[in-house]
Amino acid sequence: MSPTTPTTPATPGPTARPPLVARQRPAAAPLPATPAVRRAPATTPVAAPVPATRPRIQGDWFLLPAPRPEAAVRLFCFPHAGGDATAFTPLARALAPAAEVWALRPPARGGRSRDPMPADFAALTAEVAREIAPHLAPGRRAAFYGQSFGALLAYEVARALPADRRPELVVVAGAPSPAEWTERESKDLDAAELLRLTGLEELVSADPELVELALGGIRTDLAVSATYRHQPHPPLTSALYALAGADDPMLATTDLSGWAAHTRGAFDQLVLPGGHLLATVDRPGPVDLLTSLLSGRAAAAPTSSTATATARATATEEQPSW
Repeated sequence: MSPTTPTTPATPGPTARPPLVARQRPAAAPLPATPAVRRAPATTPVAAPVPATRPRIQGDWFLLPAPRPEAAVRLFCFPHAGGDATAFTPLARALAPAAEVWALRPPARGGRSRDPMPADFAALTAEVAREIAPHLAPGRRAAFYGQSFGALLAYEVARALPADRRPELVVVAGAPSPAEWTERESKDLDAAELLRLTGLEELVSADPELVELALGGIRTDLAVSATYRHQPHPPLTSALYALAGADDPMLATTDLSGWAAHTRGAFDQLVLPGGHLLATVDRPGPVDLLTSLLSGRAAAAPTSSTATATARATATEEQPSW
């Protein structure tokens, strides 16, 4: 039997392709439900703390023109006769953040026009001391700055406070010493003349109503000022700086050494460029000097060639480290 020769399988021929028929895609199976995610209640994003800078009124008696609660020192400012707390707004902004200014809001003007002024200087001193004491907690650094009538008030309030609540520093500007205060001539008690000599007449002259309001405040304060009587008493232990404007028309002399007898602490007197009022609504005042004092650095004499300075210090064991 002869061997079988393998045969090659036959290659199938082409076959007809079925016609293309559009087929519908089967519907997708529903996805399994996604478990609900619990979200924390929406909260307001916590922003970095921003120092408060909007003016704030504290009770009836104080305006904080540029609040700085983190400041190491509170500087309480006392306005001149007829003046209001807003006079210290430029000073408050210029001193930040070295100090937080608390400006006194005297009655019978501005936002307190309906509040009566105490009958005399002694009553005003006692009332201000009572209102300011809670803001002078022991251990908190504080200083006073006053101008003209406000300088005398700042000093007397400091003296009226309990010893543990007195300020470390009192800066008096444009005012004779307490012993000399009642020796002024009666011509100094003219409201219209005082408005002119302080340089504030130009700020209000365009508005007769503002002029009358300013004169009313000055008359009120001058009437209170006229009741002041200096009484001998132990001197302060606070550091005391007495300032005078080189062009002050209200002071008989720029020699304020009479203030030295009113403290056992450090004392200096300094003549600065300017008139009767150093700090006003359009001028911040002695910013460099106050910054230096409040930061504990020795104050240098002004660099202005128009300024003159004299300094005298009395050192005692109670002398603050200014």
